[in-house]
Amino acid sequence: MSVGDGQGGENRFRRSPTGPSVTPPRKPIDPFSSPPSAPPSPPPSPWPSPPQPPQAARSKWPIGSIVIFVLLLASIGIQAWRDLSRPDAWDFWKDQYVSSSLTATLVPKLELDGAARGHRALFIKGEIGPAAARWFRERLDEAQLVAGDAILMSSPGGDLNQAAIMGEIIRSRGLVTAVGTADAAGRVKPSYCASACVLVYAGGNTRFGVPGSGLGVHRFTTTKTIDDPLAEAQKISGAVLGYMTKMGVSSSLVQAMSETKEIRWLAPKEALAMNLVTDPIAKR
Repeated sequence: MSVGDGQGGENRFRRSPTGPSVTPPRKPIDPFSSPPSAPPSPPPSPWPSPPQPPQAARSKWPIGSIVIFVLLLASIGIQAWRDLSRPDAWDFWKDQYVSSSLTATLVPKLELDGAARGHRALFIKGEIGPAAARWFRERLDEAQLVAGDAILMSSPGGDLNQAAIMGEIIRSRGLVTAVGTADAAGRVKPSYCASACVLVYAGGNTRFGVPGSGLGVHRFTTTKTIDDPLAEAQKISGAVLGYMTKMGVSSSLVQAMSETKEIRWLAPKEALAMNLVTDPIAKR
C-alpha cells in the first residue's frame, strides 16, 4: 500500500501527485436523519408591548362620485360664465363687491330746521348703482337709524329699480328725507337730487325742502335692446306712477317727467304743489 493509501481515502482528494489539490465530494444527505433543531424562542417579556399607531384609512373615491363632482363644477362654471357674460352682470358685481358708486357718512346731529333738527342722519352721495339697494340697507343697519332720523342725499340719479327699493326701505323704517350736504358740525348746505334720486327722496315720511336745493325730473328710458320701445316706456311710466301714488306724490309729477328727456328742475312751488316736498324750510 502506498503512503497515500495509508492516510485514508480522504487524503486522496487533498493531494494528487500529478496535479493540484482536488476538493473532496460533499457527503450525501441522509433522508432519515433528523433536521437541525431551531434556536429556542426568547421568553415572553413581562412588560406590555407599546400600542401601535393607528393606520390612516385610505379614502377611495368611486369613479361615479368623481364624475358627478366634475359635472357639478362644470355646471357651476357654465352658469357663472352665463351670468357674467350679460352686459349688466359685471356692473352689479363691481358695485356690490369691488367699489360701490355711493358713499355714506353718519351725521350724529343734524342741524336742520323743522322736525328733523337734532336727529341723526345718514348722508348719501353718488350715483345709484345696480346693487345700491343692498348696499343702502347694510349702511342703515350699521348706522342704526330709528324712525324720525333723516336720509340726506346728493345724487345725479342712476338705476330706477334700485332707487325705488331704497325709497321703500326708507318708508318702512319711518325715516325722513332731505336734499343737501352736511359738514362736520351737521350744518346742511344745498345740493341736488335728479332723475332716479327723486324716487329715493319720495320714500321719506316727511320730505324736507332745503332752500337752494334742486329736484330734477325727466323721462325714464331703458338702456337694454328691446323690440317695442313705446310699450317699454309705457310700462316704466306705469311703474313710476304706481310708486309715486303709493308714496303720496301727485300724478302731475309723473306727467312732468314724461314731457322731457332732459332734466327739468322743479321750482319750489311746483314741488310743493305736487306734494313731493311736504315740509318746506324757510330761508334764514
